[in-house]
Amino acid sequence: MIHLTNITRQHGSQILFDGASFQIPAATRTGLVGPNGAGKTSIFRLITGEEMPDRGEISCAKKAVIGYFSQDVGEMSGRSALEEVIAASARTVELGRRIREMETAMCEPMPDDALADLLERYGDAQQEFEHRGGYELENRAKAVLAGLGIDPQAQARPVESFSGGWKMRIALARILTLNPDVLLLDEPTNHLDVESIVWLENWLAEEYSGALLMTSHDRDFMNRLVSRIVEVGNGTITTYGGNYDFYLREREIRREQLLASFRRQQEMLAKEEEFIARFAARASHAAQVQSRVKKLEKIERIKLPPEQKVVRFEFTEPPRSGDDVVVMQDLGKTWDLPEGGGKSVFGGVSGLIRRGEKIAVVGVNGAGKSTFLKVLAGHTAPSAGAVTIGANVHAGYFSQHAMDILDPGRTVLETISEALPTASVGVVRNLCAAFLFQGDDVDKRIEILSGGEKSRVVLATLLARPLNLLILDEPTNHLDIVSREVLLDALKRFGGTVVLVSHDRHFLRSLVDRVYEIDHGRMLAYEGDYDYYLQKSGQEAVSITQAV
Repeated sequence: MIHLTNITRQHGSQILFDGASFQIPAATRTGLVGPNGAGKTSIFRLITGEEMPDRGEISCAKKAVIGYFSQDVGEMSGRSALEEVIAASARTVELGRRIREMETAMCEPMPDDALADLLERYGDAQQEFEHRGGYELENRAKAVLAGLGIDPQAQARPVESFSGGWKMRIALARILTLNPDVLLLDEPTNHLDVESIVWLENWLAEEYSGALLMTSHDRDFMNRLVSRIVEVGNGTITTYGGNYDFYLREREIRREQLLASFRRQQEMLAKEEEFIARFAARASHAAQVQSRVKKLEKIERIKLPPEQKVVRFEFTEPPRSGDDVVVMQDLGKTWDLPEGGGKSVFGGVSGLIRRGEKIAVVGVNGAGKSTFLKVLAGHTAPSAGAVTIGANVHAGYFSQHAMDILDPGRTVLETISEALPTASVGVVRNLCAAFLFQGDDVDKRIEILSGGEKSRVVLATLLARPLNLLILDEPTNHLDIVSREVLLDALKRFGGTVVLVSHDRHFLRSLVDRVYEIDHGRMLAYEGDYDYYLQKSGQEAVSITQAV
């Protein structure tokens, strides 16, 4: 359906691709992976025509409709959320208008030739309208918006009344409603809660029949949808058959094979070069020497791609806390509303968080998860009941707001050094490297860092401190898969207690041993890991007041 052939693309001095090729066949599901800056976004922009290759060709099936969702949603105003989504299918809307005009024209007398021409144009328009799903456009828009968490009442609200995160959902709904032949999705799960992610996963698997090319930091999402991986990096594009987990295994196998071939070639080259050096001055061996020189000139040298070094930082064992880390007694929180009165977020929560537990707090969007963490961390006072922090508990709190209080003028190294005032430069650099700041990266100023890089800085400073209770609100937001694995490894080895909110199911499945669910103002405890929660939720859950 789409073919990129011998593509070369350069940004400044950086060569993204050099003679690279790959295809997007019809109805295939492809994950696009690679390090930041490798050229994933350029792939999308080349396909949509927003960028042009320096050399090479890009071909697309005739009349193929391409839909592209990016993190840049653009301006939205002057319409309701539903109207905004429908308006994105402008061609379909226009076809519907033309079909109605032609149906009206057919009721008027006209010459046979004109009627035949009108009927031909009507048939073409109707065929395209049906192909684009025009007859179900409004119902599809309503269903997609609802699936992404925007209920029918909210769909009638002006689009400018929505926050940035909700506008991202509306932008995603526009592309999904378009129902294109080729769907390009750049991080579609950002700003989505678990329920919306699961809905999107099911919609793409069951409702969408076109070709899909996507990037995602959600490992579960990628694994469940894609059957091939396209890796961008080191100026090349490499295709792997299989999902993301298969890609990781296969990439390691291929690297080992390439390394073995490289070693064999180096041994052969060394022997040939030794022969040439040894007999170059002997006339009796001149022909053999020249033959081997020409042979070496023709050999294509194997190049090993640079390998990302993974540095494991050995965190200091946190001070031992008491067995009872947090005790909650009839805890409740109500937010005051501007128009008066209050909105109850949760209430009547009694329970116990024990030393060493790793607890996930889950619930639908707006259920009060972040508020609950703020109460635990002491960043907002409860409206009812009490939170008692146990003996010798030293808590650290992470939220997206934490990135805003970083000093923009400081470097990464300076910021992390401040969290470890007595540590040597070597120890600080090791911690930086453990969170993927290596080489000159440590000298970057905070002000030029991406959201994911800022998150890593804050998390590094948090884990460097002598804390034994970590309260983490969406620590995986903005982090790519590699960064998430770094954080996951650090938290697995952390000897204290962890309470966190995250929409990354792989992260939760790999880490937590207990789950709290906020549901309609009350809290339920699941005495098992995340898979246990998924199996038992709504069936065998018991309230915290009964469980602890």
